Amino acid sequence: MVTGDNPNTAVSISYQAGILRDFHFLDGTTERVASNLKQNVLMTGDDFRKKVYRITPEEEGGTGKPEFDQGAFDKIWPHLRVLARSSPDDKLTLAHGLNQSTLFADKTVCHRLKKEDGISIFPDRQVIAMTGDGTNDAPALKRADIGFAMGISGTQIAKDAADIILLDDNFASIVTAAKWGRNIYASLQKFLQFQLTVNIAAVVTALTGAFAYQTSPLAAIQLLWVNLLMDSLASLALASEPPVDELLEKPPVNRTDHMITKRMWANMLGQAGYQIIVVMVLLFAGPELLGIPPGHEVEDETGDDSVHYTLIFNSFVWMQLFNEINCRNLKGEFNVFKGMLNNPIFCGILLGTSVLQVLIVQFGGHAMAVAVGGLPAGYWGLSLALGAGSLPVQQLINVIFHLGVNSKRRWRQNQRYKRELALTVQHTDGTHLHND
Repeated sequence: MVTGDNPNTAVSISYQAGILRDFHFLDGTTERVASNLKQNVLMTGDDFRKKVYRITPEEEGGTGKPEFDQGAFDKIWPHLRVLARSSPDDKLTLAHGLNQSTLFADKTVCHRLKKEDGISIFPDRQVIAMTGDGTNDAPALKRADIGFAMGISGTQIAKDAADIILLDDNFASIVTAAKWGRNIYASLQKFLQFQLTVNIAAVVTALTGAFAYQTSPLAAIQLLWVNLLMDSLASLALASEPPVDELLEKPPVNRTDHMITKRMWANMLGQAGYQIIVVMVLLFAGPELLGIPPGHEVEDETGDDSVHYTLIFNSFVWMQLFNEINCRNLKGEFNVFKGMLNNPIFCGILLGTSVLQVLIVQFGGHAMAVAVGGLPAGYWGLSLALGAGSLPVQQLINVIFHLGVNSKRRWRQNQRYKRELALTVQHTDGTHLHND
């Protein structure tokens, strides 16, 4: 909290707002006043400037003017919670110092802060959000990663410098902005997870069929339908998820993190692997198992569209539709249906594409490269069963991924324990040698 109020007023407001907590005050104190705070938790603007700026005399090679000291700033900002009697320049100094800080790279200091003071340093460059409404706040709003300006009381210069304008001048709207920002990022991840899974399975299927029988089991018009399904309709369905409060409970995403996480790779490769196995079994063993003519032979001999390839196409699409439900989740949630009914757009698109798929298979005929008259009920049941198989497969992927993560964590703990034990033995041997 950066304010021009006196220290006690600033402490009272920030304590009520939750910026200051009980552990920020000295042990044994009950009054929540400025004098009872721990060191560097509260500072006045004058004290702050004296500590973070240094003056190097000209005779020592300096300029004789105040220069920002990043090292001194890094010693203060992890503890600082309230800056009272401050000026707009102090806000700019805070934004600049936090933006330039590389304290997260000093693991020793981060470990000490965590152990002694319970302060966790975000493991990447700090993300700075600054609020302001006056003309003097414009430089700080511009310097911050995200600048919030007041839409009603803010000056035009502050609005021009800001990234987000709070139209109702309500600080609670910042929470809404953060929730929607995280929701957009999660929606992009969901769509990528779905689209890349479809791409992997479709490419492998088309190439395998072309290499084996000089023709793809998925016709061009069918691939266009799959492309429409995974691009336009899936993007609308997965990008329309409403934001939920659980998004605010997750830690921020590091700047250096990839958009496609390890969990997403596991989901994509696992689901694509399942789909490829199903399609390959239907392609090569399907005619013998089901007692139907091979699709490539039917097309070569009669030129008609085969039940065999229609079954493959139908099964492939239903696996995508069921996997679309899985792709609503990114963290391996057990209940993949949770909150689905809260998104009518998703439900509507899923229902609409399902109906269209039924119409295409049953009545598409030669125009959609499917067997005339569609599929018998038994093959429809098989297609739906294989599609629904994506749901238990996702649970299996979650279990395997969880076991892998736990095994890796235990291995790292064992390695760390061995290193610490080796260092202890070396220190002990050195001490005995010195005593001898």
